[in-house]
Amino acid sequence: MMNHHWSFNLIRDMKNSSNHIIRTEKAVVISDKYPKAKHHFLVLPWKNIDTIYELTENDIELLEEMRILGLNAIEKTSFRKEDFKMGFHHDPSMRHLHLHVISNDFISDSLKKFKHWNIFNTDIFVPIESVIQELRQKGRIDVPAGEKIQRLMEAPLKCNKCDSQFNWLPDLKKHLLRHI
Repeated sequence: MMNHHWSFNLIRDMKNSSNHIIRTEKAVVISDKYPKAKHHFLVLPWKNIDTIYELTENDIELLEEMRILGLNAIEKTSFRKEDFKMGFHHDPSMRHLHLHVISNDFISDSLKKFKHWNIFNTDIFVPIESVIQELRQKGRIDVPAGEKIQRLMEAPLKCNKCDSQFNWLPDLKKHLLRHI
């Protein structure tokens, strides 16, 4: 029986074919329901994997396909590949492995909390290339210390385009408009 807690909504959403942007036998691309940027896609494997910590070197081929699907999703936008980042969260709030494919403008009404910024703009966000490299080297992804994640969650808000720092998210969001 499927859990009805909100953290399982991605599993429900990926099974609904009306949400599919791109689909293969191994994975599916959907739009994030609460995008934190102008373009925010999620690539989810059909294989039952909860987090990056369950991945092994046997999953590298799957991750490569997920990366290609992310690049295909980017092609559906008016943005360039360089305007996006692709990666996973060290401490995801949603169940089921999902690759974020997100434009680096971070212009969104859904970007409401301090943590929304830091989960994409600190080392909490792990680029897919780093995940693949660690799997090739170690065969697994190491879990970071909880204190490290907490420190990163509380890190100062730093603009991802310049050296400006902010104490309040509304000030950062206003500043980001200058970089468009």
